[in-house]
Amino acid sequence: MTKQTSNSRRSFIRNSLGALAAFTIVPRHVLGRGYLAPSDQLTKAVIGTGSMGRGHFGYAGTRVVAVCDVDRSHLKLAMDQLKDKSVKTFTDYREVITLPEVDIVHIATPPHWHGIIAADAARAGKDIWCEKPMTATIGEGKRLVEAVQQHGRIFRLNTWFRFSDNFYGMGTTVKPIKKLVDSGLLGWPLKVTVSKHTGFDWKFYWVGKTNLPEMPVPADLDYDMWLGPAPYKPYTQHRVHQTFRGYWDYDGGGLGDMGQHYLDPIQYFLGKDNTSPVKVEVDAPQQHPDAVGTWRRIIYTYADGCQIILDGEGKDEKAAYIEGPNGKLYPGFKSTIPDLEKKLAAFPDPLPQQTDFVEAVKLRRKFALNEENGHRSATLVNMGKIALQLNRNLQFDPVNQVFLNDEGANNLIFQPMRGPWTI
Repeated sequence: MTKQTSNSRRSFIRNSLGALAAFTIVPRHVLGRGYLAPSDQLTKAVIGTGSMGRGHFGYAGTRVVAVCDVDRSHLKLAMDQLKDKSVKTFTDYREVITLPEVDIVHIATPPHWHGIIAADAARAGKDIWCEKPMTATIGEGKRLVEAVQQHGRIFRLNTWFRFSDNFYGMGTTVKPIKKLVDSGLLGWPLKVTVSKHTGFDWKFYWVGKTNLPEMPVPADLDYDMWLGPAPYKPYTQHRVHQTFRGYWDYDGGGLGDMGQHYLDPIQYFLGKDNTSPVKVEVDAPQQHPDAVGTWRRIIYTYADGCQIILDGEGKDEKAAYIEGPNGKLYPGFKSTIPDLEKKLAAFPDPLPQQTDFVEAVKLRRKFALNEENGHRSATLVNMGKIALQLNRNLQFDPVNQVFLNDEGANNLIFQPMRGPWTI
């Protein structure tokens, strides 16, 4: 593949849009025969067709019209699954996002690609469904928020626990937890403990390996494009595909994998969707500069005293999931507050949320988990990663989204990108 400079990449996207600059949702018949109206179906391209991407082909109200992957063996698996010869295949996402027949871009690549592809898709006039974590760095998240809002796109982050499904060990959806917190029955400030004892597995098997042998790059894989903005490292099988999470260049181990699933609902029910903690503290072994390791404890503290404690070693076996001055909540929605459900019945339910992405796209309504609150919960993950990499506690300014009096930490807000990639 011939590389383009960042300027020519932007020109490529801009020039390819042309008459599509004002494209929103219009009847499909204006684009040609064979297209269904948006009232019936939205079309999508899936970028990244490993097991995660292939698992998202069949959402109701959408139809896959293009797939893209830098590994041709993944593309073959995708086409075998789709059994639709009309679906277009690509190895370069920049070609996909200029397709006029694509409404939605679903990004299922490793996280070090999320920010760049999503921002470019927004600039190309596409709505976006992105896997978690939203971005690999705080800085990429800020740029992505700007791109989505500047270009009027609908963005969905693919973690759903703030609005559906049982929330791991809690044995309930998040809705009654939000109702309890809003009621004030627990008091304030609150401490939330996320550990195996409260029902959350930190997946410490996602660790990297050191001194791995260099291996031949498989013929089907464009390894240079797989790396993209990440630093060049010699190919070895453990760095890519299913085990990439163990390397700082691409993700952040179990924290990167599960952090946004576990922490996004906490931001929501604590009412912190528009802010971030002012401090992060870590207790962990010294991390390898390349390979992600394990950690014992990460503590986030907000300006009002609320805390989120990530207990990696499961030290506090009797910890409540939520603890406040007036009571505690345990897994299974058990509480120290007598007659809790009866008392909660007197309080209003949380405000309704826009939880149908297809409807959000058609009606141009902000999705429940969007670029703004998604960035804030991703910032929890990325703050923790930076503190772990530096192995020190950090102070954070949630308004300007920078660390205080720590140049080393601020240098990791935007990690250097390998040319020609920028966001």
